[in-house]
Amino acid sequence: MTATDIRTAAIARALFAARFGADPVGTWSAPGRVNLIGEHTDYNDGFVLPFAIQHRTHVALAPRADGVFRVRVASTFDDATVEVALDELDALFPAQRDDVPEWARYPLGVAWALLAASGTDPSTVTGVDLAFASDVPVGAGLSSSAAIEGATAVALADTWGIDLDRVALAKVGRRAENEAVGAPTGIMDQMASLLGRADAAIFLDCRSLDAQVIDLGFAEAGLELVVIDTGVKHSHATGGYGERRAACERGAAALGVPALRDVSVDDLPRLAELVDEVTFRRVRHVVTENQRVLDTVRTLREQGPTAIGDLLVASHASMRDDFEISVPELDTAVEAALAAGAVGARMTGGGFGGAAIALVAHDLVDAVTDAATAAFAAAGFAAPTIFTVTPSAGAARD
Repeated sequence: MTATDIRTAAIARALFAARFGADPVGTWSAPGRVNLIGEHTDYNDGFVLPFAIQHRTHVALAPRADGVFRVRVASTFDDATVEVALDELDALFPAQRDDVPEWARYPLGVAWALLAASGTDPSTVTGVDLAFASDVPVGAGLSSSAAIEGATAVALADTWGIDLDRVALAKVGRRAENEAVGAPTGIMDQMASLLGRADAAIFLDCRSLDAQVIDLGFAEAGLELVVIDTGVKHSHATGGYGERRAACERGAAALGVPALRDVSVDDLPRLAELVDEVTFRRVRHVVTENQRVLDTVRTLREQGPTAIGDLLVASHASMRDDFEISVPELDTAVEAALAAGAVGARMTGGGFGGAAIALVAHDLVDAVTDAATAAFAAAGFAAPTIFTVTPSAGAARD
């Protein structure tokens, strides 16, 4: 564990003691993620290339000593403690999810989905108390939500003796986010958080869920991955995310295919004759982004990370112009990083805010940081938060 991990786990344990008047039996944690390339392709059965990062969410847990079949959750995000009976989770999700705060829907939703996925009767498992602390930036597009889900899933599976593999636990997290939270996301974030490996990315086929470890070689090439957090908050459960997903479904239906995974670049001229201009551009982003993921994996294997810059830049242009999920702060971050010498840069995550990433030579990190900070000030934007991330291991008991 890093010093930050030790500190965050200690915060979770202290919160547990303060809220529940006892000590936890242990802590578990799961990382956020950066998606190197492959945005909005996951729920279209496509390809993605994320990696887990060193920023993690920690959960302190103990079975309830009173024998009550209830789950209590506490978090540094909120002063409230939320409590639900295990046998009431089915009634709560998804129909009554608004009865609990949004942050609590993530761990409670995982408990609900885990019991369902394993066919476990709630009356056969112990009640539990959980307390969460995290150093994953919230709203930055680094999937703080998947970190909560992953930490909860491994902690509860261990505690309840539920033997599901990591792919099954990722599906549990996705169901929690889709149905308990109400965010129509794909499975990329959960897979990255649960399957992450040090110094590598996960090349994921979101249809088959086949996952391959791809060596990134950043350190050997003298590169750093810089995150420029714009501070512009976003929410997957509201706004334009659902509209983008609906447009993708319209495009697939127009072409008579199950998902946009089945559409090639060569199919785009025919699609243009079948759908409106906005739907066409939404589909064009996904189809070309899928190809960019495949091209990035091939380039990493054949030429190394210094050769993927143009693919990152093209990805950002596609999200800005075709999918229209960028914002001026993200565009400013990308433009400033490239002007300061970044190998490549793009927004990352669901869009409408969050962070941009830049692949930068180690000796240019300060220059890129200064350039982005200056560009934000010149544009009248609040100062961004800028830091580097390291490809790291996935969810585990601390």
